[in-house]
Amino acid sequence: MNKKSEISSTIELSSEQSEKLLKILQARFEKNLNLHPGMEWAQVQARLEEAGRDKLWSLSEMERTGGEPDVTGHDPKTGEYIFTDCSAESPKGRRSVCYDREALESRKEHKPQNSAVDMAADMGIELLTEEQYRKLQELGNFDRKTSSWVKTPARIRELGGAIFCDRRYDTVFVYHNGAESYYAARGFRGSLRV
Repeated sequence: MNKKSEISSTIELSSEQSEKLLKILQARFEKNLNLHPGMEWAQVQARLEEAGRDKLWSLSEMERTGGEPDVTGHDPKTGEYIFTDCSAESPKGRRSVCYDREALESRKEHKPQNSAVDMAADMGIELLTEEQYRKLQELGNFDRKTSSWVKTPARIRELGGAIFCDRRYDTVFVYHNGAESYYAARGFRGSLRV
């Protein structure tokens, strides 16, 4: 059983916490209509209310760690809304992490407290892919001072590397690093389908 399963089976948002979260998400949705043109909050809220406690809990974790989740897409095939971390910079509560568990265990000293892949799994969200990161950047200007780990292709990871992205000079850059590296200005962004 992974950590998320253990946590979500013992932690559930109270009615008050759920209501507060929904108000935060609605206010953000209405403030940032450019992120989701043609979508209506009533439909998103109905979907959230159907989704169950795990999805709301995951959204609350995205919020708690500074991700400022907002709707950035809708899948017409499944009816799912896609929430993505839309904080201006990489979420503060998810920085100073290496890429994954293997990288964390490979460090002999000065280990970070966690890894991006493990944190995302614990929260019940997915790390953004490079393609998703680039799509997010079409909606605004993100990570102008920070950077974010993104899902790394297996062939790069097998060689010990991992990739991250940021935005500088009005351009999205993709870089590489050893997966075990971590920096105070690098975190990760995630998404959740509801």
